[in-house]
Amino acid sequence: MNNRPKTLFEKVWEQHVVVPETHDTPAIIYIDLHLIHEVTTPQAFTLLRENNLKVRDPKKVLATMDHSTPTVPITSLKDLDIVSEKGPANQIRDMIKNCKDFGIELYGFESDRRGIVHVIGPELGATQPGRTMVCGDSHTSTHGAFGALAFGIGTTEVAHVLATQCLLQRKPKTLSVNLTGNLNSGVCAKDIILKIVGDIGVDGGTGHVIEYRGNTVSSLSLEQRMTICNMSIEGGARAGMFAPDQSTFDYLENRPMSPKGDDWVDAVNKWSNLVTDDGAIFDKEVDIDIDALQPMITFGTNPGMVMSIDAEVPHHNGSQSFKQALNYMKVESGKPLLEKPIDVVFIGSCTNSRLSDLQDAADILKDRKVDSNVRTMIVPGSQAIKVEAENLGLDQIFKKAGAEWRESGCSMCLGMNGDTVGEGKLAVSTSNRNFEGRQGKGSRTILASPKTAAASAISGVVQDPRIYGDK
Repeated sequence: MNNRPKTLFEKVWEQHVVVPETHDTPAIIYIDLHLIHEVTTPQAFTLLRENNLKVRDPKKVLATMDHSTPTVPITSLKDLDIVSEKGPANQIRDMIKNCKDFGIELYGFESDRRGIVHVIGPELGATQPGRTMVCGDSHTSTHGAFGALAFGIGTTEVAHVLATQCLLQRKPKTLSVNLTGNLNSGVCAKDIILKIVGDIGVDGGTGHVIEYRGNTVSSLSLEQRMTICNMSIEGGARAGMFAPDQSTFDYLENRPMSPKGDDWVDAVNKWSNLVTDDGAIFDKEVDIDIDALQPMITFGTNPGMVMSIDAEVPHHNGSQSFKQALNYMKVESGKPLLEKPIDVVFIGSCTNSRLSDLQDAADILKDRKVDSNVRTMIVPGSQAIKVEAENLGLDQIFKKAGAEWRESGCSMCLGMNGDTVGEGKLAVSTSNRNFEGRQGKGSRTILASPKTAAASAISGVVQDPRIYGDK
């Protein structure tokens, strides 16, 4: 038995190896929980039907509708026909039929548990330390905030996991991102991960699982950790992870799918061992100082093209892609983005649609009005968050400010069902990607935190949230 010190990732990986990796073949690993939604599953279920295969364990599948689902009220398929585009509507119909045919419980229109899959997993307690979790969605890395090994897979792999509850995988390398210091006023977890991606580059984590460590970690809430893990993929990483701690256990206790009674005690005892051992060696390490961190924004067409909000757009490095990005965004090297007029603000997505994100936005929007030229859309991550926000009166703050308050869903993050920025228009968005056309054909996106987005909505320009102070 190998008693050498191990990283958190290595511990979780080794607990799930069914058949070890060889030079010629990947490992076969067991998958504890499979998250599915309506966009990446139709072909997978077709493969099952063509090969006369069943879903191996429907109880280990968590299914919801989020990507193609309109963010206006929907209670029936008849409503769907009125408000939805044909393609997304068909995806939703397929999802309903596929889940019914294969015996999978679906959190659909009628469910108070419906929401973005990476939001409801933790919310329900289905996301747990030490689990392996997959989904046909790159931002599955979100669940690593709890000490789970969670990553995105392709459609063929979705079918494979449905049929076998296993997956072929090469073992990734490890990258330790050491976070030190404390968050300043006006600075959010979104700013941390934008800083990290900017520092390591969009391919800096390629082939690695990131573990976020250092003295900053204990001060971060689970929702903040989720935001950071969510965008690990934007730094090229296979997954991101935080070691579970007391904050993790406090978050999960009494969740609907969390262990209960003696099982809870046993689970916490087991989860407490999921920490990187002293002396464990990572393949790479990166140090990030948080003390001087300012609100961050992107200026280009990938999340690594990022700068402090009061900085100037960098001078291009001679690459054609850099020049193309600036041209697309209609920004100039050596010029600030601060005070640049905007058209749209979007607060939502699996990155920043949890209750704390909405509270950050509400703190700035309270008793203020959004600029009349800025469409401002706020989309909660789940129906449960929507209800909780409304119980706290956040929806009234948003509506009085002049913002749109929607049903849960992925929405403008990927430009679905009319929730688009508009061609040529500029958005400040709390989503995770600023690719060309990501939020609609010809749309331009500046990624930012909920605080920065809310401040920009009020000002009508890219704005530093610190000018509004803390209420």
